[in-house]
Amino acid sequence: MEENGTFGRRLRLRHLYRRPGSGLLVVPLDHAIAGGPLHHRGDLDNLVASLADNGADAVVLHKGAARRVHPARFRRLSLVLHLNASTGLAPDPDAKYPVATVEEALRLGAEAVSVHINVSSLTESRQIAHLALTAEDCDRWGVPLLAMMYVRGPEMIDGRAPELISRALTVAAELGADLVKTSLPATPDELAPILTDCPIPVLAAGGPVAGGLVAGGSVAGGGGSAEVVAALADAVRAGAGGIAAGRLVFTAPDPGAMVRQLATLVHDRTAVAAR
Repeated sequence: MEENGTFGRRLRLRHLYRRPGSGLLVVPLDHAIAGGPLHHRGDLDNLVASLADNGADAVVLHKGAARRVHPARFRRLSLVLHLNASTGLAPDPDAKYPVATVEEALRLGAEAVSVHINVSSLTESRQIAHLALTAEDCDRWGVPLLAMMYVRGPEMIDGRAPELISRALTVAAELGADLVKTSLPATPDELAPILTDCPIPVLAAGGPVAGGLVAGGSVAGGGGSAEVVAALADAVRAGAGGIAAGRLVFTAPDPGAMVRQLATLVHDRTAVAAR
């Protein structure tokens, strides 16, 4: 990844990209506010320890959750603090509102921050304004910014249409994000032009593919998760800068084994090419 900006920003990006020549494997664990407690064996600290031990590069947490993780877990794992949220109980499920700041992220020891933006939602203007203000704060404090960009709204039929995804990625890049996460088209032929046109690294979201989910958005076992992993491999092969997968990991029977599988896709390009 191109290194520019302040020394602090370059230093934090270098720690994120601690594996030279490799992409990023990020595990978002920011789902609890929207969907309720994460269901996994053991507590959050043990889960994060498993991510660190099995090859994840970073984990996304809200500020309260970050305080429940032992600092030793972040010797080989970067903390990305998530700055906005919404509950699944709100009248508008696509709305997002600020719940933390870049300064709070620095006080917690985070090496990057993230925001979730639903392009085409009823509150798009406020969400994009928050992205822009966050980018300004990141410039001031030298903190990398991950924008999670989705095309979601009451009038949206196909939020994974290539032209719409490309426009959402453009918003992130134009407003100053260092990285962008999104749900990419399911058809491999549609991936490369989107990834080529985006001037910042694109992380493929480990979200739904046809037949890959059960009610509530959790990844189904067996063939469902295999479909998602295959789609992620296609994205990396097409040029994605890495993977950002949360539910795929924390709903897996063995989260550590799933992280190892994804780490192979992201960190070992020869293994991806052979698939």
